[in-house]
Amino acid sequence: MSWDDSSRDCPRSPGNERRPAARRRSHRSRQAEGSLVSAAEGSGVAPVLGAVIIGRNEGERLRRCLTSCAALGTRRVYVDSGSTDGSAELAMQLGARVVRLDMGKPFTAARARNAGLREMLAAVPELERVQFIDGDCELGPGWLASASAFLDAHPDVVAVAGRRRERHPEATVYNQLCDIEWNTPVGEAKAIGGDALFRVEAIVRAGGYRDGLIAGEEPELCVRLRAAGGRIWRIDADMTWHDAAIARFSQWWRRTMRSGYAFAEGAHLHGAAPERHFVRETRRALAWGALLPVAIVLASCLLPAAAALLLIYPAQWIRLGRRFAAQGGPLPWRHAFFLILGRFPEAQGAIKFLLARASGRAGALIEYK
Repeated sequence: MSWDDSSRDCPRSPGNERRPAARRRSHRSRQAEGSLVSAAEGSGVAPVLGAVIIGRNEGERLRRCLTSCAALGTRRVYVDSGSTDGSAELAMQLGARVVRLDMGKPFTAARARNAGLREMLAAVPELERVQFIDGDCELGPGWLASASAFLDAHPDVVAVAGRRRERHPEATVYNQLCDIEWNTPVGEAKAIGGDALFRVEAIVRAGGYRDGLIAGEEPELCVRLRAAGGRIWRIDADMTWHDAAIARFSQWWRRTMRSGYAFAEGAHLHGAAPERHFVRETRRALAWGALLPVAIVLASCLLPAAAALLLIYPAQWIRLGRRFAAQGGPLPWRHAFFLILGRFPEAQGAIKFLLARASGRAGALIEYK
């Protein structure tokens, strides 16, 4: 991770005013050396919690996000990735430190989170825990207290997340599907998403997020955190309210395609045993979304009756719909339909990664908003 990654517009915080100028200069020198670990260790100061928010053109959603952090008394860094709606200026008005990413380099959420953590450590070198939040999310009341208490009680846990909920699940079926997606089991987990509370020492020793990943950066980081002996946990507490704002089928398609890209890249990075990261997800996407339909079409050219094999898709829909209904889940039949349909954009995303890797090109960001 490069230290000279961004420009900064940082209002003086109370923490900065109290810290002697010599100490600030000393830390800036360490910063120039490029070591996140040195910034996080050895301070001997009482633990401090901070928040890193990333976003672009989030408007009122960003205001809610920053306000929720301010109400909890956190130290905040907002990382802006080329907003044109005044998001960076709004963040400054609300008292946050602002990092403007150099858009001459490819933008990724991973790169933005790393830049925010670097800026936070420059301002608060004694930082012990950091809450990462997407700019379209709002922290739930009491979340940081619950999460911090859990980390206090479990020294081997390096990251903790709670329940992310959709703010307007009733608005569209796509928002409802997001809300279902966020509802993952409570307990020890292999990975968590973009909103989570981390121990700073653990994340910086792991090297932070992998800058070049255009998606799936959180599970990839969790693979490395667990390999280093850390544990990941999801607790039964409301964490954030998310505003997906997915109103069109094309948005849902691109978001699902991005997931397929992340599956394939994750399997490429950590697919070897024993981790087998995203291997099953990649194979499932390619099988249902590419290999099977192509095989059926080719077989139909030789034997028209083979087209009947396409009935495997409605049969799978019925099987999954019945299972979801028996489990008492919301929208069981719609959920099953979009789960099966989603194999096609997932396969498209996986193939997109494989083609990019074969050609030696870096993947381009897949956006849906």
